[in-house]
Amino acid sequence: MSSELMASRSEAGCNLAETALDNARAVAPVLRAAGDQIEAGRALPPDVLSAMHAGGLFRLTLPRRHGGAELSLPQLAQVTGIIAGADASAGWCLGQSMGCAMSAAYMDEAPARQVFDASDAVLSWGFGPQGRAVAVDGGYMVSGTWRFSSGSHHATWLGGHSKVFEADGSPRTGSDGLQTNRTALFPRAAAEMADDWHVMGLRGTRSESYTVKDLFVAEALTLDRDAEAERQINTTLFHIPTITVYASVFSGVALGIAQSAFDDLLALGREKKASIARSSLRESPVFQTRLAELQAQLGSAQAYHHAALTDVWDVVESTGVLSMPNRARIRLATTYAINEATSVTEQIYRLAGSNAIFNDQPFERRFRDIHAVSQQLQGRHTNYENVGRFMMDLDVDWVTM
Repeated sequence: MSSELMASRSEAGCNLAETALDNARAVAPVLRAAGDQIEAGRALPPDVLSAMHAGGLFRLTLPRRHGGAELSLPQLAQVTGIIAGADASAGWCLGQSMGCAMSAAYMDEAPARQVFDASDAVLSWGFGPQGRAVAVDGGYMVSGTWRFSSGSHHATWLGGHSKVFEADGSPRTGSDGLQTNRTALFPRAAAEMADDWHVMGLRGTRSESYTVKDLFVAEALTLDRDAEAERQINTTLFHIPTITVYASVFSGVALGIAQSAFDDLLALGREKKASIARSSLRESPVFQTRLAELQAQLGSAQAYHHAALTDVWDVVESTGVLSMPNRARIRLATTYAINEATSVTEQIYRLAGSNAIFNDQPFERRFRDIHAVSQQLQGRHTNYENVGRFMMDLDVDWVTM
């Protein structure tokens, strides 16, 4: 890449970083208007995707050399919160793509441009090393099926986390004696998609399974996620593991859902009068008390979440290191945020009364979506145990920390 083009892309990335939150707010009305269409189609429609691409939202975690924003951790969470507040499925898809796009920092520039240069570029991948990558000249023959690939319906590229085998079928092991894993990237068109996303909440994420069989993937289009030896970009964002970024942005999604549910409740309270009540909800002491309690509960989770992400980001920015205590701190704050957001949304559903069960009201969908969020790895209560073990100087599972 010429120095002029590199400078131009870096400037574009800086500009995107400055406008990211405003861009997200501008897209939100488009998402709200498309809510029924997203739910019925179980996917993000073209006009929604066009608005999100126009706002650069899928480029917020790309390196500056690709025109990406390299946005800070607390701002990434804010963006997913804004988008999820308008549509939870769109927020979740965006959060997924944010973690995937960080892979560009672990690739040579030319193959990374092949994946991410298109204006509509989106990378999505499924959960865990479910594939098999057999080493051959120039790359790997990859086979496998991966599930839970959020946004796979609109993705241009897919990734397959795979265990690596030598040509003779023996496992390839690293210096630690464990079998090596690599993530293979390939065009979506190369995979067979399964229409298997029929779920209670987050329906519009279209988190489908996909399969490839004996697909050749060049070495340059594979990477070892979060491997320091392969990292080519050493700015602040890329010193943070992908799983920590996922925890941050998906907890932002949960808080965004809860905040919008709270705003909906406020609007309902100003106009509703229960059929057997003497006064409106607005004038009810019980409703007033519960409303204030919920505001404090949600606000506390939001403040703790933002403070933890901001403080840790500042430390990593100054030191270039995400320490284990700070990694545990983010895990605790993000798990807490997801579970408190779920609790708040559940209580709002109850307070909304019979209104909450109707499809033309926002409460039932937010209830379904937040419970889909709560079932994902980032919200599990075992995360509390893991952090507690760390606090007690015991062995912990750093893979999920």
